[in-house]
Amino acid sequence: MTQQRYRDLADWPLTVTALVFLGAYAWQVIGRLEAGAAVWIEAIMWATWGIFALDYLANLWLAPARGNWFIRNLHELVIVAVPLFRPLRLLRLVTLLAVLHRTLGDTLRGRVVTYVVGSAAMLVFVGALAVLDVEQSAPDAKIVTFGDALWWAMTTITTVGYGDMYPVTATGRMVAAALMMSGIAVLGVVTASIASWLVQRVEDTAEAVADAEEPVRAEVAELVAEIAALRREVAELQERRTI
Repeated sequence: MTQQRYRDLADWPLTVTALVFLGAYAWQVIGRLEAGAAVWIEAIMWATWGIFALDYLANLWLAPARGNWFIRNLHELVIVAVPLFRPLRLLRLVTLLAVLHRTLGDTLRGRVVTYVVGSAAMLVFVGALAVLDVEQSAPDAKIVTFGDALWWAMTTITTVGYGDMYPVTATGRMVAAALMMSGIAVLGVVTASIASWLVQRVEDTAEAVADAEEPVRAEVAELVAEIAALRREVAELQERRTI
């Protein structure tokens, strides 16, 4: 089996696994769990982490050039090897956007809805969970509820930054920086999609105009040839009369 074939087969199972991880992570951060429930949630998170670790090993084993793939995907190794960074595996949810993009086709409206709504909603939700996870137990914390975290995430991803909610921990500020850059990236993708669509429309219009003008050009060329032939005949007649 090739690596690409494995990825095609594993995309949806891994997406489901990421959704399970997202649900367990959200429940762990937002819920007030009793000891028994907390153990089960932690077990689910470790199980999903194990699946992601197996996915990394499978990709490494099936890669055509393992050394190059290993170097290019060091971030994957960090995410798998360090449980602290396990929430970053939620980036697997981006595959949902790719599936929606294929389903909606290449229409401008489909692209905008997919990227803006899908990406923004996912980033806001995950960013809110991540910042609440590290902030809610910090001294002098400003973000202590999920509602606060959602409001902060929305103002951060749009780079508005009212300043009423802000992280006080170093990890929380790292999450904020990542969320701000992600917001700029989402806007850039939308802008690029619109620009690409406009360029394609201009090219299609130019090709259509050229195709429509082609018969006219052919007729004009025929008329020019006929006029040239008539001129030659007139010139020959004039020469005969002179002689």
